[in-house]
Amino acid sequence: MSADWFFMKKGFFGKSKTVGPIAESDFLRKIEKGEISPETMVSSTSKTHGHWLHLKEIRAGLQHWKKTHPSANGAA
Repeated sequence: MSADWFFMKKGFFGKSKTVGPIAESDFLRKIEKGEISPETMVSSTSKTHGHWLHLKEIRAGLQHWKKTHPSANGAA
């Protein structure tokens, strides 16, 4: 697990900004903390081939979200 990840974060005045690269372990921690949700746009050169996708479109990412947020499983 050595992928570098990027994600979009809402900034001031509704503008989004790109955050990253971050290590996959940090990426998973941000999912656990709720900083990255199923609706967050994410990208990785090695995992998504540079394409921006919602976390919910990445099976492993969504599984990790559901595992760490059991009360929110109906919302995802």
